[in-house]
Amino acid sequence: MKKIIELIKSEITEAFIKSGYDEKYGMVTLSNRPDLCQYQCNGALAAAKEYKKAPIMIANEVVELLKTNAMFQDITAIMPGFINIILSKEFLAEYLSDEIKAEKFGLEAPEKVKTIVIDYGGPNVAKPLHVGHLRSAIIGESIKRIGKYVGHNMIGDVHLGDWGLQMGLIITELKKRQPELVYFDESFEGEYPVEAPFTISELEEIYPAANAYSKEHEDYKEEAKMATFYLQNGRRGYVALWNHILNVSVNDLKKNYEKLNVSFELWKKESDAQPYVADMVEYLKSNGFAKLSEGALVVDVSEESDTKEIPPCILLKSDGATLYSTTDLATIIERMKLFKPDAITYVVDKRQELHFNQVFRTAKKTKIVDDNVKLTFLGFGTMNGKDGKPFKTRDGGVLRLETLIQNVSDAVYEKIMSNREMEEAEAKEIANIVGLSALKYGDLSNQAPKDYVFDIDRFTSFEGDTGPYILYTIVRIKSILNKYQETISNETVNIEGVIPSSSESETSLMLELAKFNDIILNAFDENAPHRICQYIYDVANAFNKFYHENKIIAEEDKVKQTSWINLITLAKDILNTCIDILGFEAPERM
Repeated sequence: MKKIIELIKSEITEAFIKSGYDEKYGMVTLSNRPDLCQYQCNGALAAAKEYKKAPIMIANEVVELLKTNAMFQDITAIMPGFINIILSKEFLAEYLSDEIKAEKFGLEAPEKVKTIVIDYGGPNVAKPLHVGHLRSAIIGESIKRIGKYVGHNMIGDVHLGDWGLQMGLIITELKKRQPELVYFDESFEGEYPVEAPFTISELEEIYPAANAYSKEHEDYKEEAKMATFYLQNGRRGYVALWNHILNVSVNDLKKNYEKLNVSFELWKKESDAQPYVADMVEYLKSNGFAKLSEGALVVDVSEESDTKEIPPCILLKSDGATLYSTTDLATIIERMKLFKPDAITYVVDKRQELHFNQVFRTAKKTKIVDDNVKLTFLGFGTMNGKDGKPFKTRDGGVLRLETLIQNVSDAVYEKIMSNREMEEAEAKEIANIVGLSALKYGDLSNQAPKDYVFDIDRFTSFEGDTGPYILYTIVRIKSILNKYQETISNETVNIEGVIPSSSESETSLMLELAKFNDIILNAFDENAPHRICQYIYDVANAFNKFYHENKIIAEEDKVKQTSWINLITLAKDILNTCIDILGFEAPERM
């Protein structure tokens, strides 16, 4: 079924055409003055210039044709030329009744199913996830889920960092600590052990120790560079160690991402792109795209329209070493070969914008991707502490992500136990569910590019624009529906949809629920989970106002009561769908 705003626009546009004006002036938007009307059309103001007429005259002509239209309760031309629209209660009830019956609340399948790769996550192996990994993970997961719900083929790729100097540092440190390990015996020709010679905890300690030591000992750093070189050139023992590092790290990463309710279709690595590098470099050189500059191989990506200098994209350093730009371009080649995507979206720290601008320009200029493949950089801002600086532990260290998740769950648990009597086990289970909503909603309700302050007290509040408030609303609706089921008798009237509203609060709730398809499609088009957060907050507010003004269970008019039950069931289903898209769920009770 069509979006409600499209149905309104269709009627308005037809009236403009019948009045002798171009169809482009029939655009309809949500009213910016909801106290005056529900929707509005400002097309007469723009048409006035083309047709050299007073805008109010044009608006009056259009309105005159629509006054008897059953879609509208009231449609009025207002100076200097606005058209204010209030929908009829019958039309709104019919639209919601159709929404209730339809799959996905009437969301139409896309004309063309697109394949879209979402690059999010991006942790380095051998390191624990920390707060800096939070935004990429949950924004990327949400965008992927929005696309899947809309009907596209979404492929999430974690894109692990596993091929740089960090690998050489770990191998060198292991050799320093355990030189007797068989991996360092170049004459060894047998099978290497199945078990790794380290645990995840030991591995997470080894890298920072090696990194710190290398900064003070140049010979050690050179040894690590050579270890990296040997690894990348296939030395058996080093490759075996690298596989151990990967296996131990990935198993741990999967556990931590699972706590965030984040998953990936692909666990691809930086190293997976390496087989494509040599051919790519040869292609770029032989076709005249790449040239030497001060010993480095670069691609000029500047354009005449640039208002500031865009440096060339470096493919190989003067010593022949590759960079992230090399790997990212080779990864695009791999993705095009494996999936032939219509689009690739990168959910990355916004400080990487220049890098990806260079990579995208190179990919387009050199025809690594066709012009019709959309490359998108979705840069996100920083999660800051109350001091306005990037979030840190009390002693100034980087906070582990699993610690942050636990801190939020603990804060919710304390609030639950201070307000109600509940078994400890149940309270902790609910706290984990509600805590995740607090964390995710607190992040996703902000526009991705903006920095925001992480305020655990505000995020875990059960009131206001928070995840727990949304969940509390869903649980409240579930409770009403359960009570209703207990009171059902032979007097119950069966109606499939809803009847025209009988109060302002009911109309407001119906209007919010009618926006669902429009909100989801806009969120998809704009890569904007925050739009869904704002929407469910509006739905929750509209429901709670309706709930406080109407005694649903005590209502004696059974037709009205059944309509209300259908209405709030739709509200529950839409809220549940939205929070699933955002990556969290509601408990049965709170």
